[in-house]
Amino acid sequence: MATPEFVLRLREKIGHDLLWLTGVSAYVEDGAGRVLLGRRSDTGEWALVYGINEPGEEPADTVIREVAEETGVDVVPTDLVRVRAQCHETVYVNGDRTQYLDLMFVCRLAEGGCAEPRVADDESLAVGWFAPDALPEPLAASTVERLAALAAWREAGASRTLFSFGE
Repeated sequence: MATPEFVLRLREKIGHDLLWLTGVSAYVEDGAGRVLLGRRSDTGEWALVYGINEPGEEPADTVIREVAEETGVDVVPTDLVRVRAQCHETVYVNGDRTQYLDLMFVCRLAEGGCAEPRVADDESLAVGWFAPDALPEPLAASTVERLAALAAWREAGASRTLFSFGE
């Protein structure tokens, strides 16, 4: 996995200590209502596109960049679905400890942009469009949870961002 340079520089100073990072998740739907997923090379699981916000980068720009880097698809973020702090630490194989603030966005395809997914970096084994009722397996637990949040957001009228309060 490509670890951002700023994280590598921080790790030189803090070692494996807990690092708080801002991340983004992208729920991308095409005109047929299919969902864009990638099969992650680190876990083999299918997942929504997600990634780390670079210092000074607007989160919406991070979503656009991450989707393009991982799938080759051009998107436009339209809604902020949820803001949620990860309740648990993520410990990577090398011992690095992180915790994430996740900003989940809904995205549409960019007019005139690329809509054909392709494996565009080393983070994905495969990418593709899937009908919501025919998602591939294994599906990452984080994606299952994010899809449930999206359903709750839509049930609430898709007009307000979901916030967690000590949950």
